[in-house]
Amino acid sequence: MFEDIIKKSLEKRRLSLDETKTLLDIKDPQELEKLFAAAKKVKDEIYGNRLVIFAPLYISNLCQNECLYCAFRKSNQDIKRACLTQEQIKRETEEILKTGQKRILLVAGETYPKEGLQYVYDSIKSIYDARDSKNNNIRRLNVNLAPLTVDEFKELKKTGIGTYQLFQETYDRETYKKMHPSGPKADYDYRYTAIDRAFEAGIDDVGIGVLFGLSDYKYEVIALMKHIEHLEEKFGLGPHTISVPRLEPATGSAVAKNPPYAVSDLEFKKILAVLRLSVPYTGLILSTRETPKMRRAAFSLGVSQISAGSRTNPGGYAAGSDDYHGQFSLGDHRPIDEVIYDICEQGFIPSFCTSCYRLGRTGLDFMELAKPGEIKNKCLPNALMTFKEYLLDYASSKVKKNGEKLIIKELNHINKDVVRNFTKERLKDIEAGKRDVFC
Repeated sequence: MFEDIIKKSLEKRRLSLDETKTLLDIKDPQELEKLFAAAKKVKDEIYGNRLVIFAPLYISNLCQNECLYCAFRKSNQDIKRACLTQEQIKRETEEILKTGQKRILLVAGETYPKEGLQYVYDSIKSIYDARDSKNNNIRRLNVNLAPLTVDEFKELKKTGIGTYQLFQETYDRETYKKMHPSGPKADYDYRYTAIDRAFEAGIDDVGIGVLFGLSDYKYEVIALMKHIEHLEEKFGLGPHTISVPRLEPATGSAVAKNPPYAVSDLEFKKILAVLRLSVPYTGLILSTRETPKMRRAAFSLGVSQISAGSRTNPGGYAAGSDDYHGQFSLGDHRPIDEVIYDICEQGFIPSFCTSCYRLGRTGLDFMELAKPGEIKNKCLPNALMTFKEYLLDYASSKVKKNGEKLIIKELNHINKDVVRNFTKERLKDIEAGKRDVFC
């Protein structure tokens, strides 16, 4: 049975709930190694040898919810609150740009100042308007926001966002009720159906996730898969990304310091591998909650996107701005250049690519390229071109040295002559000063 499931997964076919459950129940060390190897192979064949890089930008830690695991919860008196002004948001973005980032995930506590949602729309514009000294800008902004109505989602789409991201946190209803005693977030069903409303509003690029540690991880993975099946049956399309945060300590939260269902490192690696095999075309996002050691291990288990150089407190990127508390504790405090160096040392290509969003390769259009394995012919060239920009504009000398060697090596992995020659010419253009080249 196990061997048959692995064989099916290597053919990049969606697994059933029963097959996913079988993989989650694996304990034999040899079978686990086969599981991990299969996850790496599937990821490499679909997305190639690259890792997309982004940074979260917290614009507020105000919140009207009472989530017991979160430092931002309404009753928490142990943190200092902040809601950044548009000028502060622009300055934060400029600081992020100085590190070489091109993608941002906007995050806010689930309440807004008197402007309401207009504050979010204005913040999106402020981020897109920001430029660093090299005149570089954020090319794609994804958002993690509270559930909206269909009409509100339509307005959000007009702002030019990339992915709308929302985590159910836990799919276990009893646990959810216990962890969310008050506030709008206490409504399980309204949160669960938010992705439906986003699709109905025309947003076809969405991300979902689970906060592992609140309930049994096997239950959560199966419930997550059932959520995906629901979306595929209703809309013909599932999420573009799945996020897999583990519960980490948060100021003023006893639950966060002592997770009810703590997930071990081995169990976490199994979660990553099983998700990669169960939904082979879906991106897996790993945050800086995890330590450098775990992140290194995760790179080979199917993860396709990672945050780097992250701050989870409003104003956290500007110099001397640690006045306000973050949402949770970070496991990886390294600056982005060190993370990039580590990625290169392991033979992966850091990618700052945003081309799919900007060329309309989202939703079903993306899947038409992903399922036959053609998306890799876009991913690798765009990864190399954006990485070349980073090397020229922001990288340290040691990263430049390793990065240039890696680009030459990866060029030889582009099988199609026309694609390889195109990429070589665009790399020359970038070397000559051209920027924002993509295909």
